[in-house]
Amino acid sequence: MASGTIKTLLYDKGFGFITPEGAQGRDSDVFFHSSALQNASFDELQGGESVTFDQEPDPRNASRSRATNVNVTTR
Repeated sequence: MASGTIKTLLYDKGFGFITPEGAQGRDSDVFFHSSALQNASFDELQGGESVTFDQEPDPRNASRSRATNVNVTTR
């Protein structure tokens, strides 16, 4: 399981991006959908919160990955 920080949230669209721990640059950010959240409501999330997550290939674009099983670790 990887860890990271919530970077961007698009509340009106129901998704956001996580910056994995130790990652550098925008291309390293990982997409996540609100349905991937395990222990929080999407509307309650804030940028900068720490999370753990699994990664899998994005079905829309196999060259990218998406986060699954996203758990907020700081509140």
